[in-house]
Amino acid sequence: MSTEVSLVSPIRSIHFEVGSVRRAASLPVLPSRGCRKSRFLYLSSKAPCWDSKISRGGDRKPMASVAAGWSDNLLVHDLCTAALTSAVALGLLKFWEELAKLRVFEEKLSRKLVHISIGLVFMLFWPLFSSGSQAPYLAALAPGINIIRMILLGLGIWKNDALVKSMSRSGDYRELLKGPLYYALTLTIATAVFWRTSPVSLAAVCNLCAGDGVADIVGRRFGHQKLPYNRNKSISGSIAMASAGFLASVVYMHYFSLFGFIEESWGLVLSLLVVSVASAIVESLPISTELDDNLTVPLTAVLLGSLVL
Repeated sequence: MSTEVSLVSPIRSIHFEVGSVRRAASLPVLPSRGCRKSRFLYLSSKAPCWDSKISRGGDRKPMASVAAGWSDNLLVHDLCTAALTSAVALGLLKFWEELAKLRVFEEKLSRKLVHISIGLVFMLFWPLFSSGSQAPYLAALAPGINIIRMILLGLGIWKNDALVKSMSRSGDYRELLKGPLYYALTLTIATAVFWRTSPVSLAAVCNLCAGDGVADIVGRRFGHQKLPYNRNKSISGSIAMASAGFLASVVYMHYFSLFGFIEESWGLVLSLLVVSVASAIVESLPISTELDDNLTVPLTAVLLGSLVL
């Protein structure tokens, strides 16, 4: 009479018949999806399979239920990320607002620091969102909320003198219905329409935030030599704008490429340079002063970027 002893583990399966010449053993196996026999050799029919439950319909949920649960998880994830992004953006605005109250920076410099930082910090959070179709729209909630704030402040419905001073040139609350509103609209459209997989979005945001912001700071301090066709703009300011917008675009191109959203290439770098130079040229024109460069700069970046990027 023989006694059968079966030792089964996730690493190997061995079967012996004590007192009998017969020996059957399976080679050591590693867990693999579907336990593909073409990759691992099994000499025992009882070889373990970690995914064995997947093959039995009674032990798994219907695929529709799994997909629905996964979709719900993505939605919750994106809602939480959108809440975090909005909180950081509003917190950053509050930070600059408090500095404006304390007069830490000169008023115009404080306004440009807000201009530079908000959009660039906002883009840092884009990789945190999921790949779901709802992600760009939920991400756009943060600048979308700011659109509402600008309208309420610009119409005088909501009073906040410190915030108005930190975001307007003259301190007039009605000014928020122009440049600051265009700024928020640019961030919202770049997020919801182009999103993180399009170089157009980063070109528009980087040239608006870094390019236009640095141009004003540099132009006010070193802009002694004015442009012949626009005495309100300087050569140093325009060079600073093209340089800052281009460098910021390249940095974010590399940043998004780390997550696989954008593929880096020298051709893309050259195209980003073309967009930044063109944006700086448009910003230097007299028409940009009349229409507000918060509108003309991103519009140029989007239109030209759609052609060359």
